[in-house]
Amino acid sequence: MKPRVTVFTLAVDDLERALRFHRDGLGLPTQGIFGTEFEHGAVAFVDLQEDAKPAIWPRKSLSHDTGLP
Repeated sequence: MKPRVTVFTLAVDDLERALRFHRDGLGLPTQGIFGTEFEHGAVAFVDLQEDAKPAIWPRKSLSHDTGLP
């Protein structure tokens, strides 16, 4: 089996704006933002291809999860 990347993370400053860009600007399908009930849990996935989904995370949440600035 060949390794492949199916989900990759994009860190953004404004999650809602980035989602609008991917959904409305690029026309990529999405189910919207998930995890808003958690302080650092909001994320959005868009369907780039059948087996590739960018995960769009707020930069502050990713920094909190990884401990990196």
